[in-house]
Amino acid sequence: MVEKFKAFIVNQDENGKVSQEYKTLTKDDLPEGDVLIKVHYSGINYKDALAAQDHNAIVKKYPMVPGIDLAGTIEETNAPGFEVGDKVIVTSYDLGVSHYGGFSEYARVKSEWVIELPEGLTLEEAMIYGTAGYTAGLAIEKLEKAGMSIEGNEVLVRGATGGVGTLAMLMLDNLGYDVVASTGRKDVDNQLKELGATEVIDRLPDNDDKSLASRTWQAAIDPVGGKNLPYIVKRLDNNGSVAVIGMTGGTEFESSVFPFILRGVSIIGIDSVFTPIKLRRRVWRRLARDLKPDQLHDIKHIISFEDIPDAIDKVINHENTGRIVIDFNA
Repeated sequence: MVEKFKAFIVNQDENGKVSQEYKTLTKDDLPEGDVLIKVHYSGINYKDALAAQDHNAIVKKYPMVPGIDLAGTIEETNAPGFEVGDKVIVTSYDLGVSHYGGFSEYARVKSEWVIELPEGLTLEEAMIYGTAGYTAGLAIEKLEKAGMSIEGNEVLVRGATGGVGTLAMLMLDNLGYDVVASTGRKDVDNQLKELGATEVIDRLPDNDDKSLASRTWQAAIDPVGGKNLPYIVKRLDNNGSVAVIGMTGGTEFESSVFPFILRGVSIIGIDSVFTPIKLRRRVWRRLARDLKPDQLHDIKHIISFEDIPDAIDKVINHENTGRIVIDFNA
């Protein structure tokens, strides 16, 4: 290992103002852990971009290296089951929140956070997925356990131009589902249909006064949440389910009990941060196999380590599409 390396650091002053800088670190500057990883790729999620903003609620202590995703090779380890040179993935847990994350040339983490790179997946592809892809895969896994099948009606994907939405749409199409993509962005219909959408609809309207509406979708993946969620619930088919992932549309919703007791629908919460390790490994294996879309590389935007600040601005201003992947060798 090199004696010194670079990391992208955020810090906060007493007034809540957050600063950004590239800083030279040594191994001794890294937090505790039993696996040291040379980072080859990371990715920029909306959560990472928020971590670089003033008065954010993402970072739990400063200074911090953001980056909730990383993929690389093991440089040092004393953890059973891992060897130097192993290709690995780390996403979620405390990474980039209260533990130095992936925006660094080296990272030290706890071995229980580490996933072996599955056969059929490259380190770059793992970060095209990142937390967004893993979350989409976890949602599909849980929806299928709840009864979603390719013999059923269409599946709704909200926020279809975002990271989770785009990857969920690609995966569902790859499996053979008919996908309805919902987005508030204009002039993206052709793009979304090329990525697998059977139909593209506008942003969902506000909740209406109906207790139940016509059966429209067998399932839904919802990274938006908020007051439109009941609109989905009352339009699910019998025994349909909606996987709730995000809250960009708000944190509260109101619904009657009728969809639940008359149609047996379910709301499934998706927690990608503290998924049990066996389920996490299963989903990553699926991401390397049946969930892996042919168009995975079509949604990537490769940047260099030095381009992080500009990319963060684009994410915050919703000027990006697809997945931003940081290549530490670029």
